[in-house]
Amino acid sequence: MKTLAQLIEMKQIGNKISMVTAYDFPSAKQAQEANIDMILVGDSLGMTVLGYESTVQVTIDDMIHHAKAVRRGAPDTFVVVDMPIGTVGISDELDLQHALDLYQQTNANAIKAEGAHLATFIKKATRMGIPFVAHLGLTPQSVGVTGYKLQGSTKEAALQLIEDARLMEESGAVALVLEAIPSDLAQVISGKLTIPVIGIGAGKDTDGQVLVYHDMLNYGVERHAKFVKQYSDFSIGINGLKQYNEEVKSGAFPSETHTYKKKIMSEVNNND
Repeated sequence: MKTLAQLIEMKQIGNKISMVTAYDFPSAKQAQEANIDMILVGDSLGMTVLGYESTVQVTIDDMIHHAKAVRRGAPDTFVVVDMPIGTVGISDELDLQHALDLYQQTNANAIKAEGAHLATFIKKATRMGIPFVAHLGLTPQSVGVTGYKLQGSTKEAALQLIEDARLMEESGAVALVLEAIPSDLAQVISGKLTIPVIGIGAGKDTDGQVLVYHDMLNYGVERHAKFVKQYSDFSIGINGLKQYNEEVKSGAFPSETHTYKKKIMSEVNNND
């Protein structure tokens, strides 16, 4: 299994880290077969595979269910699981219980939460033995307040992100995700931290990159962010479904090739 020590060593020697956000057994299995270093079970599953309008409706039970499937599909990949909205920032007792439930029940390698305001929580979770990945910049759970836009785009905001990133590492975070920030700022932050920094919409100078499985393969996604590159096109499956529909309607499917031919009814009729 890919370990945290190996990921840190990759940063130290300058080897880039690949990360994919995936939500189920087959996508996780493909990610592992492709030698992807890390899988993030993101709460974006709410929109991507559950059809919700946002991540707000995602529950901790949803995350546990999907993360278990991912672990079964990728037993040797470093798996990180999101804490959904409403499970952290409540109280120390409840926050830590939710983190422990997510960590224990999914057999993940780490848990992820968004925002620098969780520094104290990350410290306490780390003391409990729960590895934590921090997330700064654009934090999807907060888009109702911030909106989907570039973060760290002013001098003050950039300096604050640098300080927040340092705070995440000091609090015990084992890695950091930076989303939708200027590339030169992401480069500086990556250089200042000893933990791996994974970028999404943060340029090429972070320690690694993360994209969503469904975005990069054009699988059921209507709109793509600027930072998404499509590497394949699963929408071709629609053509297959259309052909199937036509063949069922016309009687072309199933053919003799797809039919069991044992003559059982003659035996049944002989017994009447």
